[in-house]
Amino acid sequence: MPLTVKDVDRFEALRPRLEAIAYRMLGSAAEAEDAVQETFLRWQAADAGQIEVLEAWLTKVLTNLCLNLLASARARRETYVGQWLPEPLLEGDAMLGPADTAEQRESVSYAVLTLMERLSPHERAVYVLREAFDCPHREVAGILGITEAASQQLLHRARKHLADGRTRAVIDGAAARRIVEEFLAAATTGRTEPLVRLLTADAFSVGDGGGQVPARTKPFRGALAVATFIRGLFKPARSKRALVGGSPGIHVTTANGGPAVVAVVDGRVVGVMCLEVTAEGIAAFRNQANPDKLDRATGLWAATDHGEPLFHAF
Repeated sequence: MPLTVKDVDRFEALRPRLEAIAYRMLGSAAEAEDAVQETFLRWQAADAGQIEVLEAWLTKVLTNLCLNLLASARARRETYVGQWLPEPLLEGDAMLGPADTAEQRESVSYAVLTLMERLSPHERAVYVLREAFDCPHREVAGILGITEAASQQLLHRARKHLADGRTRAVIDGAAARRIVEEFLAAATTGRTEPLVRLLTADAFSVGDGGGQVPARTKPFRGALAVATFIRGLFKPARSKRALVGGSPGIHVTTANGGPAVVAVVDGRVVGVMCLEVTAEGIAAFRNQANPDKLDRATGLWAATDHGEPLFHAF
């Protein structure tokens, strides 16, 4: 039977939760939207009389769609040009989902989304459903068609993989912002030494240009190498302005719950630098410059007043 207006309203009420699950599973807002829409179509074609709890049914369908997408994504990423990084979501994006607990905030952080690429699809699904959405292992097991014991084991392995990739605790948002602003001031001096002092000894920087924007294939590692790269990144050059279509305005904001530097040209986001700031200094720069992964950020940026940039780069 065709869906009624009431049916559609029920689905739309659940859409934010479904999109938040799919984004954490896939690391792509565009793919998350597609997966949720396919879930809607499958619900439309299903026998509503056989669905006892709509939210549980939709979550199961969505999760299994995401598992299939993850399997194909791994094959695609083997031929991806350069480093693959998730699509960043700026502050205020509904797709970020719940942020009431430390686990929920961590599950959508840019660092953890990047590290989740290490997980198997099933490990990723269990981690997202259990940590971010507090689904009991019994429910997770039913969604994935496994035992509760297997679900618990998958969560244990996922946590270990993620912990192995994170050696320091991040600091609070206000302190992180001050350090980021200090970093930007240092980056515009043209000198390396002030930058080195703000970085951890083992700091690294990695970028995703998707083959459309120049980005180093391998990360820069070590405070001096990263500082030298950052100094060059902000150094004025006509070629850089030609590449992005102007002189970008540089803003400090939040992406995926953490400090970020956003570069904007004529209202278009041309880069998002997500920083991992710890008590010891800035430990990581994850730079998204692939235009295909910045459309959503541009849309949200245009709908929000961010004031004047700190300065214009290049």
